[in-house]
Amino acid sequence: MQTKAEFWFDPMCPWAFITSRWILEVEKVRDIEISWNIFSLPHLNKDREMPEKYKAIFANSWSCARVIKAVENQHGKEKVLPLYTAISSRIHVLKETVSLEFFMDCLQEIGVDSKYASEMNNSDWDKEIIQSHERGIKLVGDDVGTPIIAINGIGFFGPVISPAPKGEEAGTLWDGVVLSASYPGFFEIKRSRTVGPIFG
Repeated sequence: MQTKAEFWFDPMCPWAFITSRWILEVEKVRDIEISWNIFSLPHLNKDREMPEKYKAIFANSWSCARVIKAVENQHGKEKVLPLYTAISSRIHVLKETVSLEFFMDCLQEIGVDSKYASEMNNSDWDKEIIQSHERGIKLVGDDVGTPIIAINGIGFFGPVISPAPKGEEAGTLWDGVVLSASYPGFFEIKRSRTVGPIFG
């Protein structure tokens, strides 16, 4: 029986990107169907005092989310994952800087008109971005971040992993996560991170 999963991501979050690479590995070894949704770190933290360094990150988050939402609006959900991959690979792996030209390159990579790059500054998309974000947060509460995964309507934050396991190891981790999430009274398991984000 196929498992329906949803994944919420902010393109600026390296941990969410690693988890997304894991779930794509899971897709190869388990019968799952994934729907990809935008999460907004700046919206989540809008009422919190944040260090100065986060201002640029949050500004870039809005830019990325607007371009993704504009493309999704015109080309459908099937373009969300390829564009997310193009954007976050450049940000986290290649260490590129977000700009108009950056988005033009990402759009060209996935075969979409580069005109959508200009949507990076179009705040008209913010309402839909926030709606997507709030739908994910409603499943887990507002004291977590991204990634959020929902399995058959049951949502949870994480897992936070580094690096992403591959092959059957990815499937085994998935099995454990699904089993844990299926228990209504299971809320949290955590330990301190001993490594940073490891891509690849």
